[in-house]
Amino acid sequence: MEAPMIPSKFIDQQIIELTDWRGKTMAKLRKIVHDSDPAIAEEWKWNTAVYAHNGLVLAVGAFKGNVKMNFFLGASLPDLHKLFNAGLEAKKTRAIDLHEEDKINEPALKDLIRTAVAQNRVRTKR
Repeated sequence: MEAPMIPSKFIDQQIIELTDWRGKTMAKLRKIVHDSDPAIAEEWKWNTAVYAHNGLVLAVGAFKGNVKMNFFLGASLPDLHKLFNAGLEAKKTRAIDLHEEDKINEPALKDLIRTAVAQNRVRTKR
């Protein structure tokens, strides 16, 4: 019996299979996530890269025309840099849709990820 693949291997495979700009963007976002929180864990849920620290933080998925970062509790995060541009009507989540020509505001995105992780820490202490 084969050993089950660990989540990071699924994410590696997905990035490799996306031979266009989406694979490069997903690899860059993955690095930004880990740079923001070195203790964040990679998970593989719903055929998607999911990042967790004291609970689910965000998911990164590739779609036909964009790469989406979905913050599970994004509606309760301050979006000081106006990064959220999708899912704005959702009760809990918020998303950032990235397209091929988009520039990523790395410092602002790192701040948003760190805020989401901090929010999970506060929630788990209650």
